[in-house]
Amino acid sequence: MNGKRDYYEVLGVVRTASEQEIKSAYRKLALQYHPDRNPNNHEAEERFKEAAEAYSVLSDAQKRAQYDRFGHAGLGSAAGAGGFDPNAFADFSDILGDIFGFGDLFGGGGRRGQGGNRAQRGSDLRYDLEISFEEAAFGAATKIKVPRRQTCADCGGNGAKKGSGPSNCPTCNGHGQVRFQQGFFSIARTCSHCRGSGKVIKEPCQSCRGQGSIEKEKTLELKIPAGVDHETKLRITGEGDAGPNNGPSGDLYVVLHVHEHEFFERREHDLFCQIPISFPQAALGAELTVPTLEKEDEKLEIPAGTQTGATFRIKGRGISKRGGAARGDLYVTVNVLVPARLSKEQKELLTKFATTVDTENKPQKKILERVREIFS
Repeated sequence: MNGKRDYYEVLGVVRTASEQEIKSAYRKLALQYHPDRNPNNHEAEERFKEAAEAYSVLSDAQKRAQYDRFGHAGLGSAAGAGGFDPNAFADFSDILGDIFGFGDLFGGGGRRGQGGNRAQRGSDLRYDLEISFEEAAFGAATKIKVPRRQTCADCGGNGAKKGSGPSNCPTCNGHGQVRFQQGFFSIARTCSHCRGSGKVIKEPCQSCRGQGSIEKEKTLELKIPAGVDHETKLRITGEGDAGPNNGPSGDLYVVLHVHEHEFFERREHDLFCQIPISFPQAALGAELTVPTLEKEDEKLEIPAGTQTGATFRIKGRGISKRGGAARGDLYVTVNVLVPARLSKEQKELLTKFATTVDTENKPQKKILERVREIFS
């Protein structure tokens, strides 16, 4: 009589369990009983083997169907009769390799081997650029000098001396991995000699010292579009570091830092400013001259009786909106100035003016009347 336990019982799942449920159950047991977590524990090692054997059968649709119909006897010389064969399926590499960080397990290392020898994308770079308020509003063209890594012209990016080339690593024979036995299964680790590339350079290029790239400053012409704002990022494709093994270059991100303006304040695409006016201008109305970013003054009519803090809009005199010809507006706030010093004649005129003002409209009287109403 076969003394093996039922595979569903081993994994702790019902017979109708889905493929994902079976996989999850095995992951849990593998974490619990793995030999690395239970050194010198024979019972844990046996439980680990038992779980792996059960998973090798139940994760295979054909084997599972045979097992469901005939039990252990239906597997013949497969895992159920001949013992657990870790090389019989590659899914252990996905499960245990990710859990324990071994690299590739059970001979399933073809996917990662020589990974370091493939072309890789270069790193992205950042460049901080300060620009004026006007350049952000209207756009500008400028030149920047960017230090970056470029493919070495002497070796073509392979890092070897001209006339020579990389050779297979003697430690891993060009596979990028070395294998060794741990218990009952084989483990593949990244080769420390070639760092997984599978290649070594016996005669390094003198220009790049075997790195395949050199740091060099490059001058780039940069077009700043109108309407950019503080900390806007401009992406320049392919102007980052060169990629290892002749891979594509990364991108360059230019981060803009816009200086503040001494007169205008920006909010999105609108501009705001404050202009002082005299009491007679506010009382009688006036035509004001308002400066703009274009250095061309704009005329603004304010009506008689304008109060301090009143805000007026001038359409189309704000910041350009990126991607179109539309622009924001300019908002002008007027502040009525009270003179700190008056001449004798001015005092006499204001005194005379004060006597002509309707006492019923005096602000102080209105305030006093409101207070009396509240407390009456």
